[in-house]
Amino acid sequence: MYTLGINAVFHDTAACIVKDGQLLAAVEDERFTRIKHGKRPIPFSTYELPFHAIDYCLQVAGIHLKDVDQVVYSFDPYLLIDENQAASPNIAIPFHLKDWEPADPQPWEGLFLSSIINASAQLVDGYPHHLQRRFREASQADWDWHFVEHHLSHAASAYLPSPFEDAAVMVLDGRGEIATTSYHVGQQQSLTRIGQVNLPHSLGLLYEEVTSYLGFLHSSDEYKVMALASYGKPTYAKDFRDMIYLSENGQYRIQQTQLEARFGPARLRHAALTNHHFDIARSLQYVLEETVLELALWLHSETKQRYLTMAGGVALNCVLNARIRDDGPFEKVWVQPAAGDSGTALGAALWADAKLRGERQKAFIMSHAYWGPAYEDDVIADFLEKAKVPYTRMERVAEETAQLLAANRIVGWFQGAMEYGPRALGSRSILASPVLPEMQAWLNEVKDREDFRPVAPVVTEEDAPLWFMNAQQSPFMLFVNQVPPARAALIPAVKHVDGTARIQTVNREQNPLYYDLLRAFEQITGIPVLINTSFNTVGRPIVCSPRDALECFWTSPFDVLIMGSFLISKQYGNKDISGHSHIQTASAFG
Repeated sequence: MYTLGINAVFHDTAACIVKDGQLLAAVEDERFTRIKHGKRPIPFSTYELPFHAIDYCLQVAGIHLKDVDQVVYSFDPYLLIDENQAASPNIAIPFHLKDWEPADPQPWEGLFLSSIINASAQLVDGYPHHLQRRFREASQADWDWHFVEHHLSHAASAYLPSPFEDAAVMVLDGRGEIATTSYHVGQQQSLTRIGQVNLPHSLGLLYEEVTSYLGFLHSSDEYKVMALASYGKPTYAKDFRDMIYLSENGQYRIQQTQLEARFGPARLRHAALTNHHFDIARSLQYVLEETVLELALWLHSETKQRYLTMAGGVALNCVLNARIRDDGPFEKVWVQPAAGDSGTALGAALWADAKLRGERQKAFIMSHAYWGPAYEDDVIADFLEKAKVPYTRMERVAEETAQLLAANRIVGWFQGAMEYGPRALGSRSILASPVLPEMQAWLNEVKDREDFRPVAPVVTEEDAPLWFMNAQQSPFMLFVNQVPPARAALIPAVKHVDGTARIQTVNREQNPLYYDLLRAFEQITGIPVLINTSFNTVGRPIVCSPRDALECFWTSPFDVLIMGSFLISKQYGNKDISGHSHIQTASAFG
């Protein structure tokens, strides 16, 4: 039985395909359209159905759209009508739902199908659209259509693929149809909701509002505020405590306030950052952690569960996650790697699959995030030949790459299936040595991003506790750990200003080549740690295809691109044109 899951609601449009409880593929549409977060620029300013992601998922499954048994959409518009909120300006309706009249509802599956058929009927430069191969001749009678409430989709994405049979589940989001925060108990592949907080009260929306006030883009730049917070002091903690009223049973209210009236004029985008901005960010982060820790304490008391799983955009806040892990009441915390809205496609699909099959036992555990497109060596070689790009085929990829990294080369790393979710985890990464303190600044220069942004380390799973305090298995880079002072002197580039690092752990089963690269680097340097940052530049999605990788490489000042077994360098003869004359040339290049 095939279940197609779709998110096309607020941002991060995505699709996944599940067969009999097993995930086959999951990917964000931005990977193909190259439009970050899936939102088209003005005048379009809309979110589309993830046509390309759907096509990719069908391709992996080897099926046509008409072979799908269920199509599930991670949003339930009928909840808005039930609450008489359809016309509320505070509720964002997906663009392809806006023409629906609540008094005269049309079949949503018909609207979905017409959108799919229209996309596949388009001609591109006079030729049929490639989507026709897997979309045309489908009928809405071919599948069952289901809406799955947005927060239920998030909760299912957190609990169903987690390693726990039973768990408490907390969803911290900006908004759903109505809910903004929700609490559940997961048992025997079923979820029971025990409470929720509704709009307009939302910790996620408060964080978005402050993000905008600080001159960043809301719904995409919150992680910058989290990084900025480390530079400040919680000077304004009382102000934020005054905005958040905690009450019983996991409830809270957000007191609406004018930030400019409280903190002064908003920062203009690209204006200089001051201690005032640092302190506002720190105060917000500090009070968010306090608040969510209280919610976690209530949830534990209410459910008596040993384990906690989390999803929703706020659950991508790795500093908050670490606070819950370290100071909270749960023995273990597991966070969905695609915790933002892209992950609701997965949650909706797993939920509908489990319900239809009546599954009571775990069918799938998400031990890695490599569910996107992959390109074999023959495909990469064919592309490089057509592009007339000189390359060298590597015989020992891990060992030869480790030599380059040990010589302080910055390496674009394009290997295997790409990551689902916002983190690059060793498939579409830029890698570097953590030994030079200057490397963090060089990487921010390479990626054309703010100089206050930290870079993250990847470390072998078994060595993680030796290099990062109280480190546990952390394959999705969703928690921070303190760097011991003795180790910090050896890996200064990955230590943030507050002494922490957002770590990724990897074992050989999860990603053999990535693990072998760490071991090869350790053989040369004695350090089983590398810098891992996403393979993209500011404002662009992570690269997906060999073409994306090559374009990013040639338009960015870094040194070497390794795709599959192939090495592409910006060095001609003995002349290094990488733009980093301060980086030592590796012996492999003479």
